[in-house]
Amino acid sequence: DDIEEKILSPLSYIRELETKWILEFDLPLVNKEDISITFDEGNIITVEAKLRETYCDLNIVPKCEFHYFKKKITLPGSIDEKKITSTFSNGRLTISVPKVFRGHKIKVE
Repeated sequence: DDIEEKILSPLSYIRELETKWILEFDLPLVNKEDISITFDEGNIITVEAKLRETYCDLNIVPKCEFHYFKKKITLPGSIDEKKITSTFSNGRLTISVPKVFRGHKIKVE
């Protein structure tokens, strides 16, 4: 978390499947239209989201208020950036990131 900039790092979960990466982010207190996802050089995916209400963490002294979520994740390998998709439901953002395969299958006879 970035206390000075009032930015929270959301909980996230990353799964690697054979053909794609699945990234999941918990974004409570966020509306779908306030989410921004970018894909940059170096396979960096950045998720930013504005909270619809200020979140106060009473465990931090002095009391701190947060207004945004932000997280950057770097994925290895080749990514098919034009086929990245995302969904948002019940406070959970899911991003599907297809891998690019170079080569072809060889049939065994």
